[in-house]
Amino acid sequence: MDARRPPRAVIDPKVRTVGFFTPPDPIQFDSNSLSPVMIPPPCHSSENLDLHSPPSVTPPSGDESVSVTGSYNGSSSELFPAPMSPALSQKIVAGDGGVGGGIVASSFPRGGGVPVCKLTTVSVVNTDSFAFDERDKPNKGGGSSMEVKDQAMNSKQKNEKSSKAERRALQEAQRAAKAEGNKATGTVTSGNLKSAKATKPPQKVDNTSVAASEKKGVDRPSEKDRKKDVPHPRMQYDDKSRVEKAKRRAVVNHTESRNRVELFRHLPQYEHGSQLPDLEAKFFQLEPVHPSVYKVGLQYLSGDISGGNARCIAMLQAFQDAIKDYTVPPEKTLVRDLTAKISSYVSFLIECRPLSISMGNAIRFLKSQIAKLPLTLSESESKTSLQSDIERFIYEKIILADKVIVEHAVTKIRDGDVLLTYGSSSAVEMILLRAHELGKQFQVVVVDSRPSLKGKLLLRRLVEKGLTCTYTHINAVSFIMHEVTRVFLGASSVLSNGTVYSGVGTASVAMVAHAFHVPVIVCCEAFKFHERVQLDSICSNELGDPDVISKVSGRGDVNHLDAWANAENLQLLNLIYDATPSDYVSIIVTDYGMIPPTSVPVVVREYSREQVWI
Repeated sequence: MDARRPPRAVIDPKVRTVGFFTPPDPIQFDSNSLSPVMIPPPCHSSENLDLHSPPSVTPPSGDESVSVTGSYNGSSSELFPAPMSPALSQKIVAGDGGVGGGIVASSFPRGGGVPVCKLTTVSVVNTDSFAFDERDKPNKGGGSSMEVKDQAMNSKQKNEKSSKAERRALQEAQRAAKAEGNKATGTVTSGNLKSAKATKPPQKVDNTSVAASEKKGVDRPSEKDRKKDVPHPRMQYDDKSRVEKAKRRAVVNHTESRNRVELFRHLPQYEHGSQLPDLEAKFFQLEPVHPSVYKVGLQYLSGDISGGNARCIAMLQAFQDAIKDYTVPPEKTLVRDLTAKISSYVSFLIECRPLSISMGNAIRFLKSQIAKLPLTLSESESKTSLQSDIERFIYEKIILADKVIVEHAVTKIRDGDVLLTYGSSSAVEMILLRAHELGKQFQVVVVDSRPSLKGKLLLRRLVEKGLTCTYTHINAVSFIMHEVTRVFLGASSVLSNGTVYSGVGTASVAMVAHAFHVPVIVCCEAFKFHERVQLDSICSNELGDPDVISKVSGRGDVNHLDAWANAENLQLLNLIYDATPSDYVSIIVTDYGMIPPTSVPVVVREYSREQVWI
């Protein structure tokens, strides 16, 4: 049997040991002093220490010398091997410059032997503005702190006047000095500060030379600069510097609108009408832009090509022609140079008309296919592979996807239905024509709106095929909605939160249908899905020509707004898209099947898993 355990010492529950407790050698304190365990010793600044310290103080020994606390090192006392006077101990020693200042801590024998904690902090002090050594000892302890304050203020004013390049060079020098000091002794010494000063001038020269070269490139933009600095599709046009930079590189000469809408200043607002003749005159002068891409840009600008699918197919076919005629320049690789070429073409198309989300997805696909080209392929084989990839994308993701959407959506149409559609959607048109071919008996209500009036073209094509149609404007949609059984809508894109991004007016139709408890069916190809989240139609949109609002087609006598641009307080807004919240959408028909709006992130994730949709 094991021996009995020794009895534990009885501990009084009323007595508790708090903090770090060292039982040996009790410390004798003065009767007027407080316990150092319960209350920390008083901390005084360097200025107030003179008021509390006795007039005659013996200098501290070598073991009690002042230590610099920047990065901790046990051998920090080696910085001051010789005994120092109290006046020197009151001087502020700069720590890591630019990092947050330094802290000086010391303890002096005082009165009854109570240790006094002295902490002095320097807020922001540059190491190159001043450094202390034995020669800087003042005669009086009180004057040193004022001297340091003046030097800190001067260095601060110097920093405010210095340029951004100088400040960056100074920071790099300080980092280099700190790294060298930590490697050698773990602290920043005066030698490190001198090396930081020595390394500052060449970095300043390098930065200024880089800035000069950039300025030179801005003054004379070349094709190489245009490839590098492609304007972002969602550039904020209320940023004056970025707008001026884009103007210098622009091919299309835009004139800003005089009466700009303040709420949409982040979007481009230009006067329409002069861009197309100017571009047509430059057709044989612009060498960097391929003729096929140039032609598509002109068609975008004139409005001959509209609709998400039509614009995307025209752009991809133009890129196909450009790749066919492309040759790799000497001393360049096909992957990098062709990607830069495509970027320059995209920037030209953005100047003609902002890209749709489906076009952006197609451009991402093409660039990813270029990046995936094996290095073993020859130039002709690489070009043939890219052309076949573009052809396959058009067929699988647009043409075949529409056929799958039609087969799914037709099952939602029954005999006797009254189907309402808004505007003109190619997918909805194919669904209606397919249902009519299957012999289903239904009626179609086409809702249209100014100024585009795209519903008229859809109405004409449906009537020619023998469908029974009704035509009305959007202001009468609430009057006719009680007769409708299904609402079929197209979409320019579906965002990750289920928001449907489509032509302006779609959200109004969907909300009215939701109020009348009519199911809303949105038809959209999966390649138009985007991981972006948007809650309104303000942050990202496209503005059309405001002049078309002031005119009524077929009514020349309605000319009340002909001189609207001369009225400073009148602003016309022609929005192209709006955002329909997912609450007003019943189901989304895609080439993946029929899904609720909450399942849109699943489709986005599956597409990204397919390595950009192929």
